[in-house]
Amino acid sequence: MYTSNQNNTTVLGREPLFKLEQEMRLRNFSPKTIKSYLYYNKELLRFASHKSPIKIIRQDIKDYLDFLISNSKSRSTIDLAINALKFYYSTILERKFFVNNKIKRPKKDKTLPIVLSKEEIKRMIDNIDNLKHRLMAVLLYSSGLRVSELVGLRMNNIDTQRKTIHIRAGKGRKDRITVLSRKAIELIDQYLFEYQPLEYIFESYQPGKKISTRTVQLVVAEAGQKVGIKKTIGPHTLRHSFATHMLENGVNLRYIQSMLGHKRLETTQIYTQVATDKFIGINDLLDYETNN
Repeated sequence: MYTSNQNNTTVLGREPLFKLEQEMRLRNFSPKTIKSYLYYNKELLRFASHKSPIKIIRQDIKDYLDFLISNSKSRSTIDLAINALKFYYSTILERKFFVNNKIKRPKKDKTLPIVLSKEEIKRMIDNIDNLKHRLMAVLLYSSGLRVSELVGLRMNNIDTQRKTIHIRAGKGRKDRITVLSRKAIELIDQYLFEYQPLEYIFESYQPGKKISTRTVQLVVAEAGQKVGIKKTIGPHTLRHSFATHMLENGVNLRYIQSMLGHKRLETTQIYTQVATDKFIGINDLLDYETNN
């Protein structure tokens, strides 16, 4: 039976995928993307009984993707696996497995993002006693940061004079500028005086080393539970809430797209479906006094 073994890199060695690794480095792919692409390509070869890449056929790829789907892997995981395999076999080896949609992606679930109300956000932040944790939540919400961007924030990314944060090499290795709130500036001043980080704003117990994304995820989840929020929330919930509340406040969708770092406007438009400002002026059907 096939079993995944992410840490076993000695079975196949480095050689079969050397060209893939080299090409990704030359194209300046992020370390995280390189690691993921190598992982899924190695896993395919293991799944196909340790075939060499040149002996892989289209059905091997379909069987592997079917295996991932059958084991309830998420849509984002399947997408990442397809991207990894497509880059190697189409771009590097110039095989035609993916030409004319011969290997299709699963249909995307049409789910809407979870968004907290402004009152829930305020209650959650106000009840975080730890200064470091409170600043994390404030930046995630008021600047719309991804969790990976938050943990990678350095001292020189913050411009308190211009009230901006410069995200360097974010998703897709793109730089962007987003807003820095007055509340965040107040907390940053207090935080830097108390914690005095060396390089990253949020450092682990080891000075000069950034905190893990898992730590931030736990901080946000526990903060929500503490104030009785029943929704399943994480750092990305605060980013979703940032975008939705910006839209409700009348900020142009293009500006929101820029602050979020979305490549396509269509990605940002999802927030038009969860913004509640469009319901203003519509009478509650059970509010008899207003309707009569």
